[in-house]
Amino acid sequence: MLDILWAVMLLTGILYGALTGNMNQVTDAALSSAKEAVSLCITMAGIVAMWVGVMQIARTSGLVDKMTKGMQPLLAFLFPRIPGEHRAMEFISANMIANFLGLGWAATPFGLKAMEELGKLEEERRQGKALGTVRESGMASNEMCTFLILNISSLQLIPVNIIAYRSQYGSVNPTAIVGPAIVATLVSTAVAVVFCKGMERRKH
Repeated sequence: MLDILWAVMLLTGILYGALTGNMNQVTDAALSSAKEAVSLCITMAGIVAMWVGVMQIARTSGLVDKMTKGMQPLLAFLFPRIPGEHRAMEFISANMIANFLGLGWAATPFGLKAMEELGKLEEERRQGKALGTVRESGMASNEMCTFLILNISSLQLIPVNIIAYRSQYGSVNPTAIVGPAIVATLVSTAVAVVFCKGMERRKH
């Protein structure tokens, strides 16, 4: 769907430029934007490499495991029907930690694995091997919906993407966004938790 939207916007801009006699400006804009895109990709590649490396060091040193154990009360509150020893909890916590640090790229693989493990948990429930509400095959569980909403709202302590963008486009103080970003994502995450818990109680 996004591919179609982008294609429509590009074609609309090109057609408008042709009809108004501004094709030179369209060409100049395309070339300058392409140059900026390459420059931004190089900048982001360095930042991504650094933070993903930091995340890997944290995993290798056992820091992620310690943080995961520290998050158990929070995870038990958010996902009370997932057994504490289930592998899904490991990937959910790793995803949340990566999002806390603003590492959306590093969080994505953990999120996919978490969804995969939650799918296995649903299958175990259908077979009577695990407790919980049994859903029809192909229907998302409460835990899947909750995890997806939390992943989208994701509290971020270090908004790496925005800092990189601001730095790339000449901001005097790229990290000035940190405070507002923490407040904004904290509010969005709080709303997400309240919404999930409200819907969970409504269903039960």
